[in-house]
Amino acid sequence: MAKQNKAAETAVLGAEAHSLLVKRERRANNVWNKLRRNKTAMVGLVIVVFMIIMAVFAPIIATHDPNAIKPSETYLGFGENGHIFGTDEFGRDLFSRIVYGARVSLIAAIGGTIVGGIIGILLGLIAGYAGGIADAVVMRLMDGMLAFPFVLLAIILMTILGSGLQNVILAIGIGNVPTFARVVRGQVHIVKNEEYCNAGRVIGISNARMLFCHILPNTISPIIVYATLNVAGAIISEATLSFLGLGISQPTASWGNILRAGRDCLNTAPHIATVSGVFILVTVLGFNLFGDGVRDVLDPKMKR
Repeated sequence: MAKQNKAAETAVLGAEAHSLLVKRERRANNVWNKLRRNKTAMVGLVIVVFMIIMAVFAPIIATHDPNAIKPSETYLGFGENGHIFGTDEFGRDLFSRIVYGARVSLIAAIGGTIVGGIIGILLGLIAGYAGGIADAVVMRLMDGMLAFPFVLLAIILMTILGSGLQNVILAIGIGNVPTFARVVRGQVHIVKNEEYCNAGRVIGISNARMLFCHILPNTISPIIVYATLNVAGAIISEATLSFLGLGISQPTASWGNILRAGRDCLNTAPHIATVSGVFILVTVLGFNLFGDGVRDVLDPKMKR
């Protein structure tokens, strides 16, 4: 009897130890802990969070009115007369314009990614799931759009739509539709033949429910990774359009039009182009590092 009780206690203790081990392993392998172990991803996350905080709290962080013109203080250098980054050709505080420019540039980049993602995901789902003529028509349309370089397509759209933040978001979004559609279509072709999808068809669930409740959730990982990496490209796209005079127009501050203004005074005031260029570089680097980390975390083949 005593031996039986001891065996039972040992079995209970063993089960508890196993349960604790499983819980510890689950905690160690959840998304946040895996991401936290990736040092480069954490560096990217810190940069991204910093830029987002700067954009959200721009009215609090900015030391001056970003559009206030002071002709007597043009082309001041770093720290002169209380201007942290100096001033531009109109005497406007460069630090405040960089801070407010972060808001505009991030809204344009994230908004364009969201617009392109929504349209591209819907088209990719339809093309991948329906197949046949629908797949051929949608993907040939996407191939036609991909035949244009992204910047050229965005320039054409901005020429038609005109300048402004909303039109920049729309142009970047439309330019990103083909790549989102191709990513989603490829994943749908894989997922739609899985056993749970076949079981859903057997019990007679609708196509809409199949797409949005079963297929889309199982294709979301590559979409998240691509969207995160795409924001970096969208920031460069917004800066390119504004640099060419087709994006955000003056006096609204964006990193692209600050860089454009600094181009004309590289010899006399190189700090204008340098500061905006550094912020573009650091932000793009941050999103790329964070996106690479997210890819590694969400990839089941990557084990750390």
